[in-house]
Amino acid sequence: MARTFGRTAFHFPSLDTTMRRAAELARDGSPEGTIVTADSQSAGRGRLGRNWISEPGLGLYLSLVLRPDCQADAAPVLTLIAGLGVKETLERAAGVRCDLRWPNDILVGEKKCCGILVEMETEQQRVAHVIVGIGINLNHLAFPPELTEIATSLRIETGREWSREDLLDPLMDSLESCYELHRMRGNDPILDAFHQESSFAIGRRVVVEGLPADAAGPLRGVTAGLDSRGMLLLRTADGTVAPILAGSVRADPCTM
Repeated sequence: MARTFGRTAFHFPSLDTTMRRAAELARDGSPEGTIVTADSQSAGRGRLGRNWISEPGLGLYLSLVLRPDCQADAAPVLTLIAGLGVKETLERAAGVRCDLRWPNDILVGEKKCCGILVEMETEQQRVAHVIVGIGINLNHLAFPPELTEIATSLRIETGREWSREDLLDPLMDSLESCYELHRMRGNDPILDAFHQESSFAIGRRVVVEGLPADAAGPLRGVTAGLDSRGMLLLRTADGTVAPILAGSVRADPCTM
């Protein structure tokens, strides 16, 4: 089957965010598989409203248009699909061993190398389109002090420079393969793959930060797999098992 991801492509020297431009293209009827890339972003976005450092030449900044035939609650599993595709790409094309931290982080040596943001627009509870934003740290040699202990890049990990072109085609192949697997067979093979590829999925002691303001503080527990929607389950000290609906998952520093 001929690849469709990346067949329609738009590249810009600079954008505020590829997510915004891809959403505009999707609303105007651009086909599934359309991608938007930029050399730099002035307002790159991560999950929970965080900024994503997007300086020229340092990263792969990409947004992908999807048009899945699914309900509006499909966002978690679509994020997992993107994570699996990026992990496969980095391991095969760059030779680095990666881990997946639910729901949207790709780690190399316990440090974040890539983040994923999934946003969708719906019509009467059906998905009109989905935008998958991917930011991969390619050529950073250093990070701001607040990120030094938690972020890395392919150049730091491999000792060589990387271009967007080095990864773009392999990434499109991997993402489309994972997406087609889900389209043909549903959530189960994606959930199974995530369980196998992520050390955070089962039996990892974690802390959940960034919870709503009325929460009693960070939530701690041990991960207990994914539910049928792709939500991470957490077993807390009282034995309760419930899905994580908000916040960021981190390895519990009390166990490291």
